[in-house]
Amino acid sequence: MSAARKRQTIDGLLEKVALYDTAANFDMMRLAYEFAAKAHEGQVRKSGEPYIVHPLAAAHMLADMRIDPVIITATLLHDVPEDTDVTLEEVEKNFGPEIGSLVRGITKLGKLKYRGVERYIENLRKMFVAMAEDIRVMIMKFADRMHNLQTLDALPPQKAYRVALESLEIYAPIAGRLGMDEIKGELEDLSFKYVYPKEYQRIKKIRDDRIRGKEKIYQLVMSTAKEELEKAGIPIQSIQGRNKRLYSFYLKLQRKDNDVSKVYDLIAIRILVPTVADCYATLGILHKLWKPMKGRIKDYISQPKPNDYRSLHTTVFAGDGQVVEFQIRTPKMDEEAQYGIAAHWHYDEKNGKRKSKREVAWAKELAEIQKEVLTKLSDLEEIKVDFLQARIFVFTPKGDVIDLPEGATSVDFAYHIHSEIGNKCSGAIVNDKMVSLDTELKNGDVVEVLTDKNRKGPNEAWITFVKTHTAKSHIKSFQKKRKIPSWLKSVLPDK
Repeated sequence: MSAARKRQTIDGLLEKVALYDTAANFDMMRLAYEFAAKAHEGQVRKSGEPYIVHPLAAAHMLADMRIDPVIITATLLHDVPEDTDVTLEEVEKNFGPEIGSLVRGITKLGKLKYRGVERYIENLRKMFVAMAEDIRVMIMKFADRMHNLQTLDALPPQKAYRVALESLEIYAPIAGRLGMDEIKGELEDLSFKYVYPKEYQRIKKIRDDRIRGKEKIYQLVMSTAKEELEKAGIPIQSIQGRNKRLYSFYLKLQRKDNDVSKVYDLIAIRILVPTVADCYATLGILHKLWKPMKGRIKDYISQPKPNDYRSLHTTVFAGDGQVVEFQIRTPKMDEEAQYGIAAHWHYDEKNGKRKSKREVAWAKELAEIQKEVLTKLSDLEEIKVDFLQARIFVFTPKGDVIDLPEGATSVDFAYHIHSEIGNKCSGAIVNDKMVSLDTELKNGDVVEVLTDKNRKGPNEAWITFVKTHTAKSHIKSFQKKRKIPSWLKSVLPDK
């Protein structure tokens, strides 16, 4: 039995929770474990282990993230109604309405499986509805899925591939949209080796070869930075190097035409300081020490990403032409960058449990959109692009932030503002330069749309390059209207 397995007991779980929430209901957690263990008695996983190992492992993952013990208690019970004779009503009767509601939410998701496009879309619909009703259900589901991915070797290869592909295409992108980068990265890397095994081995070798032998250089850079920051009176709370995740590296290499020399953040040095002012002061000192690389200074504090990611990034030439990326942030920014919406259910000694309305509102909005989109089976790829793909943020000339999928164009931007602006779009100015309408926008671009009031509608050719469902549906709608004979248009009711 591994050391990790020995630690994953109910006693170990309670000890973890006690480190961050001494007021937790430990008796309730132990009762939940005993209730689940009895319900799952005699059941074994494909690996041959007792079934209770799975909910316990998922609960441990959440405890490592310092998640609210109520969510951890529900996680211990999450498979009981689905996989045993014990009903939801019995769970609620024993553990109360809040835990009952969380278990009901995860049970509604059911066992998601690939069985054609229709089932796939139904799975997506269920997930978006669960997110809208209670985002905590998704936090439980991510922990459930991560443990399943860790034990994929016990499944037949074809089934392991399906589970990994679904995790890569659905779960990981949704975690990303919720700002849960640590969970997103874990889901991606665990899935990567099953979906693209040859690429996984190739990328791992490239990364390991590039990093090997550079440990001393990075240690010297970190010690130099630490010394200079301490001289300036900036209290460093943490400074450490982090290897780039494999799947993230794989995607970046694809974007860079497989030129590894253009990937600068294989190892990033992360510096945590107490305040926002300290973040900017740290940036200034690093730039005095080393020459910054042009175009690689990114201020996500004053201009956060759409998922609320905040940090300062800079890439510098640190001696002998060695390129090093720094990420500078406060501990709160770091917590939210890693765990996103889940950070709002962390236990906070000073403020108790905290919860953000903004993220919940985002999930509700997404669930509303899916009611329209997910009824059209042909829109599966659009769903992936619109909601699950990586996001960029661009700005209106007034400084408003617009959230779009990666690869979006000025026409997508125009339709996001208003359908009439999209229909009458005649040109675009990006960062004070005229660009063609099919030019892909990049993070941080300032976009101004030019309109022609005499224009009757969109150019039908735009359908070949727009990315968002909104833009595509308006262009298709206009195309259909043009095909209706004029005599028929006069008798049709206006909409």
